[in-house]
Amino acid sequence: MTEICRIMTPKKPENGLADTVACTSEICFIDGVHGRLVYRGYDALELAEKSTFEEVAYLLWYGCLPRVTEFKAFLDGFTGSMALPMETVMILRMFPKAATPMEVIRTAVSSLGHWDPDSGNTGLDACLRKAQRLTLRIPLLIAAHQRLRKGLEPVKPIPGHGIACNFLYTLQGQIPDPVVTDALDVALILHADHELNASTFAARVTAATMADIYSSVTSAIGTLKGPLHGGANMEVMELINEIGRPEDAERVIIEKLNNNVKIPGFGHRVYRCEDPRVSLLREHARIITAHTGNTKKFDITCEIERIVLEQTKVFPNVDLYTASLYSAMGIPQELFTPVFAISRIVGWTSHILEQWSNNRLIRPRAEYKGTTGLSYSSIEDRPH
Repeated sequence: MTEICRIMTPKKPENGLADTVACTSEICFIDGVHGRLVYRGYDALELAEKSTFEEVAYLLWYGCLPRVTEFKAFLDGFTGSMALPMETVMILRMFPKAATPMEVIRTAVSSLGHWDPDSGNTGLDACLRKAQRLTLRIPLLIAAHQRLRKGLEPVKPIPGHGIACNFLYTLQGQIPDPVVTDALDVALILHADHELNASTFAARVTAATMADIYSSVTSAIGTLKGPLHGGANMEVMELINEIGRPEDAERVIIEKLNNNVKIPGFGHRVYRCEDPRVSLLREHARIITAHTGNTKKFDITCEIERIVLEQTKVFPNVDLYTASLYSAMGIPQELFTPVFAISRIVGWTSHILEQWSNNRLIRPRAEYKGTTGLSYSSIEDRPH
């Protein structure tokens, strides 16, 4: 019996499925050796510098960059349809004050499917419309809930304006500075997709069962909620607040390193060099903190980076500078991970649609290490 179990055991994968290829995809490519991130053949950094989040969404969903007339029609239907169902706003009002923003959007996104006019329609066009509605509504969910928990009423978005602008407007109640809007747009582009990260894989596993798009996205949000995935930028901000002053960074960081405490914002499972997104986020964090006149958190972040690189040679990842960048934009710390979802919804839905285009149930195997050959005995005969 034991021998048979050993023969049937599949080849042992790396722990955590490291470097295991689980599917083929045309959406995103990561070159972990040379530090490149590519969306549908385009360098993500070039897109962040020259494109918009809405255009990148089109690229990821449709597989190509749009022509002028195509993009105008897309925007007319896309940003022109921003609205939360009345029933969803009612649900937001019912959440207890102790509910975290990630818990709220997980539940609220799941509920959105009930009021989607394409509910039950599994055609490609209908699923693309659902992907667009989710991309429009997740920022509104986050902003509306944040205002409600602060005793304020939700603010309606401005038709025809982009997602970055409307998120800041519906959150803060005033038209954002264009410099801040542009910086958030860059951050959204750089977070739009990242191949088979944990939340995207969760979305594809759920989609592979032929569950609906709302169920698949809810799986992804639940996965993003974990501190080892989406919560790292909040941990970076907690570290910045703990340090307090740039001149105290060396003492705090070296003490943590000597005690084998992991420094958030460093290291990556795929990149063997600096995360390519860091350079642009670092620059925009520098610009925005200087623009707002409060550079202390950015200066602390720079000191953290310098010391960690000197002491460990571990490179920074995308989370390191998003903390000071979002803080300078006036985004509360508890919303850092939800902002991740505002961007990544485009990648999740692109992968869900791709999964359905050539679907097979995702069903890996586990290596069994338990006991074999046991025989059942009645409860009366078992040792006391």
